Amino acid sequence: MILFGLGLIFVYLTLAAQYESFVLPFIVLLAVPVALLGAIGAQSLRGLQNDVYCQIGLVMLIGLASKNAILIVEFAEQLREQGMSIVDAAIEAARIRLRPILMTSLAFILGVVPLVLARGAGRAGRISVGTTVFGGMIAATTLNLLFIPVLYVAVKSLIPGKKHATAVATEPAHSD
Repeated sequence: MILFGLGLIFVYLTLAAQYESFVLPFIVLLAVPVALLGAIGAQSLRGLQNDVYCQIGLVMLIGLASKNAILIVEFAEQLREQGMSIVDAAIEAARIRLRPILMTSLAFILGVVPLVLARGAGRAGRISVGTTVFGGMIAATTLNLLFIPVLYVAVKSLIPGKKHATAVATEPAHSD
């Protein structure tokens, strides 16, 4: 639990420095519980225990689940700086980042399939970590594509942060 908590704090502080905001990392880290539910659900479905290998997989999921949310939130912030509304920026960011998120997530999910189906020596550890990451990434990829834009809109509407440029710049009136 201590290592998991430290992992969350480290990711939060890193994102806070990157975004220069304390609000945006909060949105990104809300992707982690969805991944954890998927991981624990996959472990339970396979009848596996929460062992040290599962816990290593859970710590890995902090970064892996956050990656998808980072892609959406970062692009939404760029669109906001160009003058888009919060809702339009969230929808457009999710739409434009859908393919890169699906491609990287599916590549990773398929990459851990050999661990999920492991045989031979060390089989139990590989199955445990593979199942944890496999289940967590499936849940994070499917649910967070809808969940993160909604959270972005909700949190940014409640706590707007810095002002963004408007879509139409106004020019001062000229008097001749």
